[in-house]
Amino acid sequence: MSAKMALMEAGRSVFETSGFDRSTVSAICARAKASNGSFFHFFRTKEGLAATLFLECLTSYHDAMLAAVEGNPPAVEGTTNLVEAHLNWVVTEQRRSKFLFEQSRSEWLASFRSEQLEENTRFGSAIDAWRIPLVAKGAFLPLSRPLFLSLVIGPAQMFCRAWLSGREKVDPRSFKDELCNAAIRGVVAQNVGKARRRAE
Repeated sequence: MSAKMALMEAGRSVFETSGFDRSTVSAICARAKASNGSFFHFFRTKEGLAATLFLECLTSYHDAMLAAVEGNPPAVEGTTNLVEAHLNWVVTEQRRSKFLFEQSRSEWLASFRSEQLEENTRFGSAIDAWRIPLVAKGAFLPLSRPLFLSLVIGPAQMFCRAWLSGREKVDPRSFKDELCNAAIRGVVAQNVGKARRRAE
């Protein structure tokens, strides 16, 4: 493992156990068995390390979601794929997903909003490249991108947050069918959804 990766993993662990505010550069370096000089060679501040971790988690999540609509699947299939991708990523990448959800509104992230915006724009543009032609064909309802994503991912995200916090003990993937059906009802045109239910 490279020195930078060791510091990133150490930072993730220290942030998890101590919380961001109580974490220190010295504690991160001690866990990584690295010098302060090595830390400041890669990251100017503790906030810089946290931002690097946040953006790495965000990109990993987005990549998993975009893989779900690769090949431009039909509306129902693509919506199902997105919900399943969200559930699978949260469960299999539990440390990343917890860090991402917990830190998404942190004050320290304000200095790195431009990088976050750039990554969100990449993701949104790719989703629209798949979604908008299906809106034109009448397969999806004509919703804004934020509303579309809220309806597709929102219910699954709410349950996943409860699971990550420990309030819910059941694996989110156990409710895949219910969450997929809720997403489909929210964004897929009624005639397309009815055709899907008849096929089932």
